[in-house]
Amino acid sequence: MKFIRIFLFVLIIIGIFLLCTQQIWVPKLVDKILSSEFSKVIIPTFILNEQTKANLIQVDYPQPNQSISSPLVVKGKARGNWFFEASFPVVLTNWDGLIIAEGIAKAQGDWMTTDFVPFEATLTFKVDKKAYSNKGALTLRKDNPSGLSKNDDSIEIPIMFAEIK
Repeated sequence: MKFIRIFLFVLIIIGIFLLCTQQIWVPKLVDKILSSEFSKVIIPTFILNEQTKANLIQVDYPQPNQSISSPLVVKGKARGNWFFEASFPVVLTNWDGLIIAEGIAKAQGDWMTTDFVPFEATLTFKVDKKAYSNKGALTLRKDNPSGLSKNDDSIEIPIMFAEIK
């Protein structure tokens, strides 16, 4: 019985130590996982999706894995059918997938076309400087007023927050 109490006490001490030092070892572990063989499966998938959607939407800024700060001005061009009423939604999420900014990208020209139309969106956000990771994602969604899932489309761009080192 005494052995079990000592064992549980040691486990509790280890747990407290890991909890107190998680801001040190978790980001290192995440970076190690992302640089492992697992990430080699994810990155080509993103590149494939980006190439497939390049005929629908092209983002000039920010580029994938680029460091960003607030305010973020998103620029690019999209086919006219990506817009509805000359706009489409833009969402910025942090590492945990929490939305930290939402905005509307507005067409910078006549959007009633099947040609590419320049767009711009400005997102203002704050990041938690104590976050586990400086990684996040910028999602540009095709505007879909019909609400039908078959008309949904989006592109997700991995980004890094400059405020988190």
